[in-house]
Amino acid sequence: MTPWLPEILRNPLAALIGEPCTKTLVDELNVFDPLCLPHAVSKGLGLGIVLGGCIVKLPQLFKILNAKSVAGISLSSYVLEVLANAITLAYNFRQGYSFTTYGEALFIGVQNIVITLLILAFTGRTMIGLVTSVSLLVFTYVLFDASFVGPSILSVLYGLTIPLVISSRIPQIYAIHKNKYTGQLSAFAVFNYFFGTAARLFTTMVEVDDSLVLIGAVLAVVANGVLAAQMLYFWNAQAPQDKYRLDTKKTK
Repeated sequence: MTPWLPEILRNPLAALIGEPCTKTLVDELNVFDPLCLPHAVSKGLGLGIVLGGCIVKLPQLFKILNAKSVAGISLSSYVLEVLANAITLAYNFRQGYSFTTYGEALFIGVQNIVITLLILAFTGRTMIGLVTSVSLLVFTYVLFDASFVGPSILSVLYGLTIPLVISSRIPQIYAIHKNKYTGQLSAFAVFNYFFGTAARLFTTMVEVDDSLVLIGAVLAVVANGVLAAQMLYFWNAQAPQDKYRLDTKKTK
């Protein structure tokens, strides 16, 4: 069958979902093919997640630059997240998985490194920032080189990133449960993370045959799902007066 879609549109699509599925879904218009439809949806979702990862940290980055301050931002959190990003990239790359199943880790990692260096710079630790940059580059290179870090060790490191990422949600979940109030927590951020991790779980199930990656995706959905549920449940909750009230002088 002669392709009806112009090459300028068909070629990028074929590069994304593969020639066989492009032929089935587009050329033959068999859009409900049980094999190609989930594959195409997964590729589309994965690409969307990767593209979203290109900008997800930019608001925080611009806020630091505009305010010329890093007050209230945890250096340790960003360092740990950068390490997790590097391990995630190395593990998935060396396993040969499609870039659309993990590519956001690259772009988020780059943004996290920039923010980490800004934190160090704005707190008068520029030299430490330079050392940190070199150390992160060396660490990342070592992870990608199988002669330094074997497959079994890399799998262990990747497994360690799972509780690290999940545990970062537990304090927030506990605080909301305790206070019965979501405070200044951004609803956009909460639901964005939840739907993003749900989409990543789908792409993992369709494209990645790896129980370790699947477990991490499932736990991420559960943790973010709990936060999203709390956000909905306490949507109209009032702030506890003894903790959130601003004391003001009474006027006579």
